[in-house]
Amino acid sequence: MPQRPSPLAKQTAFTYVGLLILIVLISIALTATAELVSTAVQRDREEQLLFVGIAYAEAIDSYRRSSPGVRQFPTSLEELIRDPRFPNIRRHIRNLYRDPITESSDWGIVRGPANGIVGVYSKSEREPFKKEGFPRRYNQLEGAKTYADWQFLAQSLAEESGSDGAAADESRNRPKSPQSSEAPNKSPFQSELRGLSGDSEGGTPSNPTFPKSSAAQ
Repeated sequence: MPQRPSPLAKQTAFTYVGLLILIVLISIALTATAELVSTAVQRDREEQLLFVGIAYAEAIDSYRRSSPGVRQFPTSLEELIRDPRFPNIRRHIRNLYRDPITESSDWGIVRGPANGIVGVYSKSEREPFKKEGFPRRYNQLEGAKTYADWQFLAQSLAEESGSDGAAADESRNRPKSPQSSEAPNKSPFQSELRGLSGDSEGGTPSNPTFPKSSAAQ
């Protein structure tokens, strides 16, 4: 006659099943939490990318406006922190910021007239979360498929080329360049970026503040 399992054996089996269910639930919760954290980190980094990209565009404009003779664009990003056209140190940006998305100082470069730098972009092929709500000057960023499509072009490019994006299209096949109109007063970036560019005499811009960004050495 088969022996029935003891009450202790039954209790042990139920406890084991309960532990398995608990482990599965904890794993699901941890996975969901990790995804939320990853999303939050990426959103934060793309906001940093907006700040830094606009800072570079403003610095390029400052460099061109400060030209002692014929207006020209910088040939390297290093010229933005030490303008070689002047005997004294003249900065158009406080630091050469890293790309917050790739965490690298290796920026994509958009070149224009005389091989000068007219803009920068991230080399990341990740898809951005932000699809709309950009400053008016950068409304061409809306609907971009990758961060590499977020081109931050100098506003003075329109003055040099005669139309927005002409030099950029010659350099690489990317989205059209931004409108030359100023960002509206309600832009979340306008107040932080006010004063980034020097004046017509080449004043020193202020430093944009944003979380977690680091400067390239």
